[in-house]
Amino acid sequence: MAKILKGATALETHSAILDLIRSSGVVTRVDLADRSGLTGASISRVVKQLLADGLIIETGLGDPTGGKRATLLQFNPRARHAVGISLDGPSTTYVVTDMSGRVIEQLSSMGIDRDAPPTVVRRLTKELEDLIIQANIEPATLVGVGVALAGRQGAGHQLVRTNAETYTWEPFAVRDTLSAAIDHPIVVENDSTCAAIGEFWAGRIPSSTDFATVYMAAGFGLGLVTNGDVYRGSSSNVGEIGHMVLDVNGPDCWCGGQGCLESLAAPARVVSQAEEDPQLVRELGLKCRRATVRADFARIARQASAGHQQCLALIEDSAMYLAKALRSITNLLDLDQIILAGPALSEAGDIYVRVAAEELGRLSYVRAIHPTRVELSKLGPSAAALGAASLVLHSQLTPHQTSSRALSGSGSPAATARSS
Repeated sequence: MAKILKGATALETHSAILDLIRSSGVVTRVDLADRSGLTGASISRVVKQLLADGLIIETGLGDPTGGKRATLLQFNPRARHAVGISLDGPSTTYVVTDMSGRVIEQLSSMGIDRDAPPTVVRRLTKELEDLIIQANIEPATLVGVGVALAGRQGAGHQLVRTNAETYTWEPFAVRDTLSAAIDHPIVVENDSTCAAIGEFWAGRIPSSTDFATVYMAAGFGLGLVTNGDVYRGSSSNVGEIGHMVLDVNGPDCWCGGQGCLESLAAPARVVSQAEEDPQLVRELGLKCRRATVRADFARIARQASAGHQQCLALIEDSAMYLAKALRSITNLLDLDQIILAGPALSEAGDIYVRVAAEELGRLSYVRAIHPTRVELSKLGPSAAALGAASLVLHSQLTPHQTSSRALSGSGSPAATARSS
């Protein structure tokens, strides 16, 4: 962690120390002083306040060093809770997490493909109420609800467009409508951004580590964490790598471009290539309908992981295009680490990791200076939902300027929470 700058406000100092405790798991006051650059007296004051607020607890004594054994500090996981919701076409995923990002309750229900937004919001409200009751948490500890959505963000956190066919959510102000229906602060973010902050928070990644998370569902998105916060760009639309052009003469993409990563490597593309072989379609039992693209892709990916040569070739072709995109991103951003996440990687994620790691190890511009690690997310298919919950905790407990903007256009996180 970088040293805390002289002149930092009390809020910034408390935030930085709490974040250091988060990433350390268990830490002593001496460790905090060494890593932050603050004096022992300053650390004692901050720790005393965090203990009084119930955000951290003392959890035993450190190893003997010849003198008085140091007291260990860690998050108080039950002090705060958050809900994360991932709205996706095939399914909606809910999680309730404690302050450390551990899932304590989870629910899956219908997706948003078939219903209009007002119908979905009514269902969300009822399912959310039931989930909170089932989780058996103190209402006062629930700091907010995070919602992960695919697609671009518009003014007022409207969803602009998710794919070629889905238009019903476009003019719909997701955050404002949910805020009117749900009596908790609401955060709405892109699913890839949520997945990235979930890796950061629940994975205890230090603020000093910059990394990217690539989220693969119907398409591709990238979330970038730098200096302990997600980078959003000027309109919260950073990371649309699905529309990086990899082949100027490639197939048309629904975005209006040509040769985009999505048109070359997304699940729909893999399934369409499989459809060209009627025997393979029959063998795998593919349905070959728009509504079954995810399920058909999962069948192909499952067989690829099992060694089916035709399926393996299809998945490796998709992985190759993604690897080319990741090489360009790494050359641009000089990344140490890339994490692959999302439901489309549930069956064959290891193949995508292997192909990407080989590409970066062989051709990354900085390969002679440092490796770029490619890893599969440990958060599983619920990465976006868990990340949405983590984003709430991050925004409320270790606020950064951009995190505050996720809750509202201006003001402190606390003020935003009251006004939502």
